[in-house]
Amino acid sequence: MDRPNILWISLEDTSPRFGCYGDSLARTPNIDSLAQHGTLYSHAYAVAGVCSPSRSAVITSMYPTSIGTHHMRTEHTNHYMPELPTPYFAVPPAHVKTFTEYLRADGYFCTNNFKTDYQFASPLTAWDQDGKEGHWRHREPGQPFFAVFNHLLTHESSMWGNMMRKYVHPDQDNDVTLATDPDKVQIPPYLPDTPKSRESLAKYYDLIAEADDYVGELLRQLEEDGLADNTVVFLWSDHGEGLPRAKRWPYDAGIRVPLIVRWPGVVEVGRVSDQLVSMIDLGATVLSLAGVILPCHLQGQPFLGPKQDKPRNYVFATRDRYDESYDMMRAIRDKRFKYIRNYYPEKPYLQWIKFSHQHPMFQELWRLHLSGKLEGDTKLFMQNNRPAEELYDCMEDPYEIRNLADDPKYKDDLERLRSALDKWRSKYDVWGDVPEEWMVAQMWPGGVQPVTAAPIFIPINGHIPGIVPCLQGTFDEQTAVMLHTATQGASIAYTTDEGSKPRWKLYTGPIILNQGSATIRSKAIRIGYKDSEEAIASYVIAY
Repeated sequence: MDRPNILWISLEDTSPRFGCYGDSLARTPNIDSLAQHGTLYSHAYAVAGVCSPSRSAVITSMYPTSIGTHHMRTEHTNHYMPELPTPYFAVPPAHVKTFTEYLRADGYFCTNNFKTDYQFASPLTAWDQDGKEGHWRHREPGQPFFAVFNHLLTHESSMWGNMMRKYVHPDQDNDVTLATDPDKVQIPPYLPDTPKSRESLAKYYDLIAEADDYVGELLRQLEEDGLADNTVVFLWSDHGEGLPRAKRWPYDAGIRVPLIVRWPGVVEVGRVSDQLVSMIDLGATVLSLAGVILPCHLQGQPFLGPKQDKPRNYVFATRDRYDESYDMMRAIRDKRFKYIRNYYPEKPYLQWIKFSHQHPMFQELWRLHLSGKLEGDTKLFMQNNRPAEELYDCMEDPYEIRNLADDPKYKDDLERLRSALDKWRSKYDVWGDVPEEWMVAQMWPGGVQPVTAAPIFIPINGHIPGIVPCLQGTFDEQTAVMLHTATQGASIAYTTDEGSKPRWKLYTGPIILNQGSATIRSKAIRIGYKDSEEAIASYVIAY
């Protein structure tokens, strides 16, 4: 059988508010059809409730706390808080790559359209095409592809205005009348049920309906190209919905995500799987499906394909500095229970994060809190301190409101989850206890971004044994050119194209030169480092 093509459709800030997940208010016919023809995972979770840490785990198959990508927004600055050790890009260990490099090295055409947000710049070696033009239709004939499409309009900012819509569609009239009836939405019990809250959630349902149209268009393109039968389609989200106590938090509203996989003739049709899946597993699963070697350092595990691992017993999630505010929470979940550890129990839940405070529901929380009108569970998120530990029975209490940590009936579950979390931390929470400024000092010595060493060119043929680098020369026989960089762990990109927009190839072995002339342009890239200067060599092969 030919190696399968693989299509990822990722949605921003999306909890599983789809018809196929049992939400009767949702208008998601294309997503529901995808689930009917594939497998729906009911227990899929992000490693963080916010995009950059989560996406860094997806693209590297490494936990953010193990590679230093756990703080949100490292490349931004806030002029009110110049003391933050930003801007910087995280510098993972030298052997860490984007998993797409392994696919490219094995012949896959890899495209991303168009969001990255990895807590480091998207490496030149990660994608054959990275941007709004990225599409499987640009591959060589017969070449297998891995294509990622990111739908942005379900982002939290779209609930309080047209910021994201204007960013994606600047030429369109973005004033939209609600199609979802605000009176029919169900507000989570820990949030204020007001007309303003209902309107923002109704808008979110409209955005999900628009995302469903986007999914339908991509699936139609697969059909048009005759690729549907040999393409594995994944639909997923980077984390949960952009509501208070959801996005940025390790509660299920923030980390439980939709995951649907359609693989005609292989994946069971119409199945609902309760297998625990972490979004860190996505990359390893794609490598398994493609038949590509899985490096041993990957921390995700395949849940499909010939390298499929045994099912997880637990998934893990973290919360650290997000935008302006420091925090530290660690969470573990099995199919029933969630255990959360607060490392700053003296802090209020609701800290100052400028971006999130634009949400209408945040504004309603504050309005009602200041007027003394919050009642019952809506007071939960406005507490001025937190328990050191939280334990929830997510089957009986899906909104995670009743903390069972002090209930002696759940002592065994509490101790079991405590122990499993400690074991995970000892292995994967490398940077969690390290102050961010200390971490940055190691990654960017003296506050300066390290620079990748430029490649050198070494020609090799029957008369030249490949001892001395050479930038130009004329040779009378077929010649191979090796590329080399002195930076540990760096990858190399090269092109023989001319012009300002060349197509960069991933260097995987000596470049064979036959008769004629060739100019090779090359750059060395390591994640978190500044790319090297471009190196250029020219050769003539005449025989």
